[in-house]
Amino acid sequence: MNMQTTSRLTAAETALIEAFNDQIGDLPGDGAVTAIRDRLLDDLKKGGLPTRRVEAWHYTDLKGLLRNVPSLQGDAGTEAGEPLVEGSPVLAVLQGASDHNASIDGLGVSAYSEQLLDGTAAAGLVALGSDDAVGRINGSFVRDGYVVDVPEGTELEAPLEIQLRHAGGQTHTRLPVSFGAGVKATVIERHQSVTGDAALVSHVSDISVGQGTELTWIILQQQGAEDTHLGQIRVDLGPDAKLKLFVINTGGKLVRQELHLKVTGEGADLTVRGINLLGGDTHTDVTMVLGHDVPHTGSTEIIRNVVFDRAKGVFQGMIRVAPDAQKTDAKMACNTLLMSDDAEFSVKPELEIFADDVQCGHGATVADIDENHLYYMMARGIPKNKARAMLVNAFVAEIVEELEDEALVEALEGVISAWLENHA
Repeated sequence: MNMQTTSRLTAAETALIEAFNDQIGDLPGDGAVTAIRDRLLDDLKKGGLPTRRVEAWHYTDLKGLLRNVPSLQGDAGTEAGEPLVEGSPVLAVLQGASDHNASIDGLGVSAYSEQLLDGTAAAGLVALGSDDAVGRINGSFVRDGYVVDVPEGTELEAPLEIQLRHAGGQTHTRLPVSFGAGVKATVIERHQSVTGDAALVSHVSDISVGQGTELTWIILQQQGAEDTHLGQIRVDLGPDAKLKLFVINTGGKLVRQELHLKVTGEGADLTVRGINLLGGDTHTDVTMVLGHDVPHTGSTEIIRNVVFDRAKGVFQGMIRVAPDAQKTDAKMACNTLLMSDDAEFSVKPELEIFADDVQCGHGATVADIDENHLYYMMARGIPKNKARAMLVNAFVAEIVEELEDEALVEALEGVISAWLENHA
């Protein structure tokens, strides 16, 4: 990030610095963690928030778009909600605080604040390069979350839901999760606002996937209309492991969801699916950096976007194939429906290939509803608005239907249908 003097700091940047100074005495952490927090915040102070001049943030000028930073306070009485899938076990993080007595049979579960206090978390509080504003903000302010250890051979019968709920203010959370070898599991990382009060939310999930594990991880972002959501997931995919990562954005005023994915084990396979439902004047940015580091690995990425009103969306997808990663098979596609003349969506797919025996490709499309399809449905008595909603629903439902859990598919289709009823 470009250096700048403090006199050029924006109101939001100044508010972040003041918030840090106000909170530093209360933030959990031993001496090592506190020193890292100081360094991360100092880097943010010197460089400022990223602008369009920073390549990774070219379509999301965070310095200009982040207009204000709410105070820390929110409703401390926030309660856990019903799980997305009935009967699922829930780990709740309410207003940024975990339940220190929480437990899930067969899993190791502890509060992340405990690792901050004893210094164990220090090694993970790192920024992923000079342009990692999300990592710097989260590392500076993070207070709690969960540390989850899923032992070798575990098979979860129902999806594990991690609810991160707030009622305005600021919440900064972290979720390190380690999956042993041979695990079969589905995890839902669900972000929710329960009031209309503005919030600044930062969250980092740090996932290690062991050999032969089959994992489905779903990020469901349902923030409020005035919320800023800065999310990041970091994944290390081991040998012969299979990860299906689904990212669904249905809320937020300003959203940046980063996917930092490393395929480090031979035989590993990665599936990334994204659905961005954008309306109003939201700005939502999904940025992916995927590294194939070893031979004989595969990945497919499909992103579907529906943009109404004056909303703006971004998908940046970078696939890097290392020199040793021969026999890599990687495909990426981004498809967008623009439902308004004022709607915008920017797509930037990139490939960096340093191996010569690979199959890699990418593509992108932008369109409106097919008028022939619309006419066909209207000719059979379906009102125009309902016909449009049905066609849009079909466009994104195809992604959700790739999930093999019928109850989960039904629940996510319900979320999508409810959103479309309010916009289409």
